[in-house]
Amino acid sequence: MTEKLIELKNVGKSFRSADGAARTVLAGVDFALADGEIVALLGQSGSGKSTLLRIMAGLINADGGDVNYRGQPLYGPARGIAMVFQSFALFPWLTVQQNVELGLEAQGIAPTERARRAEAAIDMIGLSGFEGALPRELSGGMRQRVGIARALVMEPDVLLMDEAFSALDVLTGEQLRDDMLELWEGKTTPMKGILVVSHNIEEAVMMADRVLIFASDPGRVRAELRIPLPRPRDADSPQVRSLIDQIYALMTAKAPRRAAEETRLTLASRLPEADVYRMEGVLELLMEPPFHGRADLPKLAEETELTDDELLPVTEALHLFGLAQLAHGDIVVTPLGHSYVDADNTERQRLFGEQLLAQVPLAAHIRHSLLQENDGELPEEPFLKLLRESLHAEEAEQVLKTVIEWGRYGEVYEYNFHNGMIQLPDIDAV
Repeated sequence: MTEKLIELKNVGKSFRSADGAARTVLAGVDFALADGEIVALLGQSGSGKSTLLRIMAGLINADGGDVNYRGQPLYGPARGIAMVFQSFALFPWLTVQQNVELGLEAQGIAPTERARRAEAAIDMIGLSGFEGALPRELSGGMRQRVGIARALVMEPDVLLMDEAFSALDVLTGEQLRDDMLELWEGKTTPMKGILVVSHNIEEAVMMADRVLIFASDPGRVRAELRIPLPRPRDADSPQVRSLIDQIYALMTAKAPRRAAEETRLTLASRLPEADVYRMEGVLELLMEPPFHGRADLPKLAEETELTDDELLPVTEALHLFGLAQLAHGDIVVTPLGHSYVDADNTERQRLFGEQLLAQVPLAAHIRHSLLQENDGELPEEPFLKLLRESLHAEEAEQVLKTVIEWGRYGEVYEYNFHNGMIQLPDIDAV
């Protein structure tokens, strides 16, 4: 029987919002990372993936459930678990060698042994000759290699990678990913298991033995797909493209308990971070050859050259506004979407505003609140306060920013950037 390196059972985690109310981030999470396995975790921003990784790293505690490392309860950082962060998180005043040695120094390792192990890790990750360089002298890809070397020097048997390649350009990210897989396949490190949090579906399929789809509100494992292909894998092979298509379908499918509700939102629901003009651009592209109103999402991603993290919110927003429907990894333009593409700019704005008020309760609430005011204006702060009751401050600000941008385009309300006031358009002022 394969040994379980990390095992989570019914794990939950909540945080306190600004008003002191508990907000559930994770609920009922069951997960196991087996010896000899790479697992990728995919999900939307804000679904709790990074929180889950920090629980596994022992950096924060779960509120409920069991977290075990090699069969023993995990109550804090374990020497056998290391983590690579999305941000390079290097100390700018320290050299490459000194940054890599930091963890060893914290463990009280003797200087000569620290130097030996750091030099070996730096060489392993392809940075020999840069030991004395400062972070500002390195490219983004090289700085992330330092971050990985800092994790590998701890000789972990579990490596947690939180969006480790997302801050890099495509070619650099692919090269670093391939180098990590070469280390893994060559068994040149003590690593027994890797968990990769990613927004990149192709990256997940190229790396992982299993892909888990994480749902939001609260975060939980919603689906799992095994990748039965040997590595290295050909990104253009029919098998890989088919698996990518399956994952798009899983990520855009509605969870069973929400299927009847479709995507009906509440006042404090997260909104897809989708720019109106990007939405229109994708919708117009869908109406052109070779799509003619229907597209396979992986092919649409290739045609638009958008990353998964950019495209999926756009398709979700088009679905939310009733301009397109998502089904089985495809996007289909609706009759309303057809009318929208054919309309002039004025009619587009009218249609957009109507759908915004009908489908986004927060926008309707803002508009209704403005209509109750004699001067037709209100500060943004009460709406931010409402959102902070359910969301972290940063998420609340992003949701309000999105709904304001949508409302301005749909001429539902206006926004004064100088004083933070939301106002009815002139034509509605009373």
